[in-house]
Amino acid sequence: MILTGLDRLLLDARELAGRRYAFLGHGASVTADGRPGHLALVATGTPPTLLLGPEHGYHGIEQDMIPAAGGREPWTGIEVVSLYGSDEDSLRPDPETFAGLDLLLIDLQDVGSRYYTYVASALWAAEAAFSAGCEVWILDRPNPLGGAVLEGPPVEAGYDSFVSAFRTPVRHGCTLGELARLEGLRRPESGLARCRVWPVEGWQRDALWPGLGAPGIGGRPWVSPSPNMPSLGAALVYPGTCLVEATELSEGRGTARPFEWIGAPWLDPVGLAERLAARELPGVTFLPLYFRPQFQKHSGTECGGVQLLVTDFESFHPLRTGVEILFACRDSSPMDFRWREAPYEFVADRPAIDLLTGGEHCRRAMDEGDREAFDRWIASWTEYEASFAAERREILLYDGPGGPGDLPA
Repeated sequence: MILTGLDRLLLDARELAGRRYAFLGHGASVTADGRPGHLALVATGTPPTLLLGPEHGYHGIEQDMIPAAGGREPWTGIEVVSLYGSDEDSLRPDPETFAGLDLLLIDLQDVGSRYYTYVASALWAAEAAFSAGCEVWILDRPNPLGGAVLEGPPVEAGYDSFVSAFRTPVRHGCTLGELARLEGLRRPESGLARCRVWPVEGWQRDALWPGLGAPGIGGRPWVSPSPNMPSLGAALVYPGTCLVEATELSEGRGTARPFEWIGAPWLDPVGLAERLAARELPGVTFLPLYFRPQFQKHSGTECGGVQLLVTDFESFHPLRTGVEILFACRDSSPMDFRWREAPYEFVADRPAIDLLTGGEHCRRAMDEGDREAFDRWIASWTEYEASFAAERREILLYDGPGGPGDLPA
């Protein structure tokens, strides 16, 4: 039986009695029996005083990079404060937000990728709450990509942003609670070491989301944590195909398969699939297809591209696959391939691809068509992955391969 931090708190909610608290959650903050978290908290008799909503809004209504409104939550009438507005300052709540409160509860479902913005929202809110004199409890949830495998380069100095707020590999293999502990260790002045983490019961770090079992026999169904993360399939490929956001290719937003369908009007689906197949990437095949996005990039226009079919997630490397897709698309149509030039998550002075990859190596190698430099950059990840594995050892909460008992002293 898998019990999240929220489930464990609700089993005996007496610790909430008499507390005035804010709840930072969203549509995926659900209980084991399928109740929205804020409604389950109201049912304890000690309801939240304030709700905080991350990017996409508390109920996950808004698309990416669209300001989310506050107001009153329709089912309860509780005030909602948005942590994603129209400028960068809106991402960090003022400590005054927590005036009159003594506790912040955080329950956000992360998807195990550095770019996903909920970790930044959670930890920045926690720092503001500590500044206001509140306690912070993190109600932990499983990492749907598991916690044993790491993948990706570091964030280099000068490339931090909302999508690269903390120094981790792209696939970081941690839960939200573990990342709070890590940042507390790195920055004692943040107060994050004082976060009380309610761990997940029954989860081991080598378990992927399918390993949690079928609903009704100890497992948990997938609940979309954001509008374009409708399925586990999208989450599995997201560490790689999120990079497509930094180009003028479609990452499948506006279709039934966001992040699983990649394409553009100028691409030849069969040629692209053949080019990718020649790379012999493990655990994935590429299905040539056409699709027509109904909104966002290339809305209403037929696009040629590929669908990623993950055949073996144990051997699949999502980030490696994502950067290979970019290189293949650029090679397939170098005159048409373009990087995103519009501001990205409130940053206008650095390319979106550099923010996502943590530096300029990927972009420079691709712009120069330098396959050797590109391969050297990919090979360089291994050293950083090993150093991060060693650094995170003392903050890990869950056993299993890669866990606290699985590294040499």
